[in-house]
Amino acid sequence: MASSSTPQVITCKAAVAWGAGEALVMEEVEVSPPQPLEIRIKVVSTSLCRSDLSAWETHAIFPRIFGHEASGIVESVGLGVTEFKEGDQVLTVFIGECMSCKLCKSGKTNICQVLGLERKGLMHSDQKTRFTVKGKPVYHYCGVSSFSEYTVVHSGCAVKVSPHVPLEKICILSCGVSAGLGAAWNVADVSKGSTVVIFGLGTVGLSVAQGAKLRGASRIIGVDNNPQKCENAKSFGITEVVDPSLYKEPIAQVIKRITDGGADFCFECAGDTDMITTALQSCCDGWGLTVTLGVPKVKPEMSAHYGLFLTGRTLKGSLFGGWKPKTDLPSLVEKYVNKEIQIDDYITHNLSFDEINKAFNLMKEGKCLRCVIHMSR
Repeated sequence: MASSSTPQVITCKAAVAWGAGEALVMEEVEVSPPQPLEIRIKVVSTSLCRSDLSAWETHAIFPRIFGHEASGIVESVGLGVTEFKEGDQVLTVFIGECMSCKLCKSGKTNICQVLGLERKGLMHSDQKTRFTVKGKPVYHYCGVSSFSEYTVVHSGCAVKVSPHVPLEKICILSCGVSAGLGAAWNVADVSKGSTVVIFGLGTVGLSVAQGAKLRGASRIIGVDNNPQKCENAKSFGITEVVDPSLYKEPIAQVIKRITDGGADFCFECAGDTDMITTALQSCCDGWGLTVTLGVPKVKPEMSAHYGLFLTGRTLKGSLFGGWKPKTDLPSLVEKYVNKEIQIDDYITHNLSFDEINKAFNLMKEGKCLRCVIHMSR
């Protein structure tokens, strides 16, 4: 832990991606001190999210340090930071909350004008990076870059949590589980007795299922062609599974047939824009609502016949489940502590930092939900 003197550059291990799809390389990186309104965090645990995998496979900005679902301990703070002090336990978040911009003050959204989605792998304050390897800049990801023993984030992109909560568990509330629960509760407002269809049974989709179950949905249908995911889905609230590969007819027709005209709520959690159209077609006329959560690797544009909307269907986007991170995330942590929500069962693998490439391979092969990577120093 740093002393109260001015923070200095820290040299530590980080898993650096040097090119798209290339194995991450464990490097000695120099981590700069936090600048004004920033904090430097000693990462305790971090998990691999599918958006990390998608960006690693496709993004053009390299070298880069991925990772954004993380928990850690504040090592030092920059000028102007009053909310955090050395030793605080925190969760990182990929969208911030400045609490003072028009959108933050509106009460209508969790999108922040100041600390929205990160761009170009650079820090918000000065458009520079806080990582270097032998003098070469290494870029950030989602404003977090938690695949490093130490990282620097804007203080608006961290949430203080109780010193008594298990950091190795709650790190997955930084993105996936929270995104799914919030999509069911905040964005869709799933109603009791409703029929819900979830396309994609990864961590996000199964978190939607948990949220729908807790809201009292009567049918929660999971759509996925991965037998391993389908086998485990019912423990998270899925009542039945549909494997599209087993049907000759379009899956939207299957859903409409087995739900007497379509579902009340559909959730696209696979990151496939064609699946958004399928989800819309699977909703019922009049009030059917489709929520899209996935981040597509390719083909970001979607298309849908206007008649789907004329007949009363709605399409909504969901970023981080509508949660305002600083305002709302502590309540989710409290729900976990009080055993009102489950998160432990989403952790299928616990790995050491040196095994990070194994985590990427497991996710590529569809053999995990969340791999939690435990840092050590």
